[in-house]
Amino acid sequence: MKLLIITQKVDKNDPILGFFHGWVEEFAKNVEKLTVVCLGVGEYDLPQNVQVFSLGKKIGASKLKYIWNFYKYIFKLRNEYDAVFVHMNKEYVILGGLFWKLWNKRVALWYNHPFGDFMAKVSVFLSNNVFYTSPQAFTSKYKKSKQMSAGIDTNLFKKNEEIEKNKNSLLFLGRISPIKNLDLFIDSVISINKSGNDLKLDIFGGPANLGDYSYADELKKRTKEQNRFIKFNEPIANYKTPQIFNEHELFVNLT
Repeated sequence: MKLLIITQKVDKNDPILGFFHGWVEEFAKNVEKLTVVCLGVGEYDLPQNVQVFSLGKKIGASKLKYIWNFYKYIFKLRNEYDAVFVHMNKEYVILGGLFWKLWNKRVALWYNHPFGDFMAKVSVFLSNNVFYTSPQAFTSKYKKSKQMSAGIDTNLFKKNEEIEKNKNSLLFLGRISPIKNLDLFIDSVISINKSGNDLKLDIFGGPANLGDYSYADELKKRTKEQNRFIKFNEPIANYKTPQIFNEHELFVNLT
């Protein structure tokens, strides 16, 4: 098979989307040729059967330029792929879906978000298959949907007995956003420590979207007097996170 993947970013150092570099590596092992079109490109190290094209985010292209580049690539490369896998971004299925149907190319969409608008419904309609991981995903209700595993490299993410865990250590690692409920986590730690406990919370991550920055600033102000127990750390690359996981006793996800 010759496969086209549409995704947000290919950058192994990206703290949020860096995991997808590993996905591309795994896909490349199972196809003859792999073409990746993404919004932005950073550092990558991929097999020879992989081509990566950027829609231009890193050089500051406008949204119209993104769309122009998108159509340029899917038309120019249409004889170099047999099927399409769209990761997360339903908009690309809407933009390219009718052309892909006309060219008889199967379309698979990965959509794991709990909420779905009209655009999400249209993208599901235009897709041959839809993949999700959580039973609470919006797409889980469709007959064409298939629940998948989370796509985690268990050779990299595994317990390391040589790394000593910090006592009473809690970990939040991911994008700082209201949907992650980090405020509830922080308030819980503060409340528990008022009862005489000594929990220490490490937060690794940062805001990714414009609306998340005010939320992150509010949390930092709230914890200003709690720096003995609660520490904000800079985001780190996905492949470096196993060290952090192994250093903590408990990881909490409140999404």
